[in-house]
Amino acid sequence: MRSAANRVEHDGVRQARREDLLDVFRIEKESFEQPWPFSAFEGHLGDPGFLVADDPRDGVVGYVVADTIPNHGRPLGHVKDVAVHPDVRGEGLGRTLVSRGLGVLRTQGVQSAKLEVRRSNDAAISLYREFDFEYLRTLPRYYSDGEDAFVMVARL
Repeated sequence: MRSAANRVEHDGVRQARREDLLDVFRIEKESFEQPWPFSAFEGHLGDPGFLVADDPRDGVVGYVVADTIPNHGRPLGHVKDVAVHPDVRGEGLGRTLVSRGLGVLRTQGVQSAKLEVRRSNDAAISLYREFDFEYLRTLPRYYSDGEDAFVMVARL
């Protein structure tokens, strides 16, 4: 990866392809104590909201998985996973990925979205608040290590 002085070009966000999966999985494992299995990403291939940030020099440096779930006859957006490679965090790429993921949901007619986030993940909570996500409720012991999750929702 590169030094912090080199900024990620955010226009490299595109739909994920099969050849991206190993890079996505590596970032997932570096980002989370309880990473998604590789097969979870395989299952989202072809989904419009599975996007990667592709840097010309470094390859895939981040991703978002956003899709829709049924909700009383109206689709509800669900931001399922977002991660950025540790070497390029703090450059606004997470913000770009969330924005693009929510944009995909809007094109699918989604009017609101939800997500779950670790109660202790202040950086992610702060990012989501920039997109008007608000706390809805707590899911006790949501993660396998016993940590609670906050459910956050936003109108799109």
